[in-house]
Amino acid sequence: MTAALFSRGKGRRAATAACVVSLGLVALSACDKPTPLATVTVGSETVTTEAPKGCYKDGEVVAKSEKQVTACLTKKAEQSLKVSPGEKVRVGVDPKIAESGWIVISEARGVVSGQSKKTYRSLDSETLFQQTNPQTGQTTTLDSVTLVIVETGEGTGIKGAWPIKITRDA
Repeated sequence: MTAALFSRGKGRRAATAACVVSLGLVALSACDKPTPLATVTVGSETVTTEAPKGCYKDGEVVAKSEKQVTACLTKKAEQSLKVSPGEKVRVGVDPKIAESGWIVISEARGVVSGQSKKTYRSLDSETLFQQTNPQTGQTTTLDSVTLVIVETGEGTGIKGAWPIKITRDA
């Protein structure tokens, strides 16, 4: 009788273990694959970020229409840095992004830098916060801007977007 209970207990443990393993595999397959990283450094401070949900799909075009592109370019930045006047803002991207080509866009100025296939570029902080009114020509200095690193690739649409907020430290 004891042997029968013991063997029944082994069977339950084995079945329970099999269920746990199966559930673990299902949970892992539901996880999103990490995106390539974009990094911004100001002085000795560095932030690294992944693309927001829906704004990267393993190197494929994620946004073709103006509405889709705008949605990715206006996502809220989860990372931020402060920059003092005169400091350089250094932007680095994963080689996978660089291979495709990338640009930096600022909500204040539009495209800050032309397309690059290098993994690194340096930006002048003096101009990042300046916004010019197209009707009056007046320039306003903003307290903060969101920089968006955009993987461009060939053709239309974008392959990815990585927003990072930069705040002016007066």
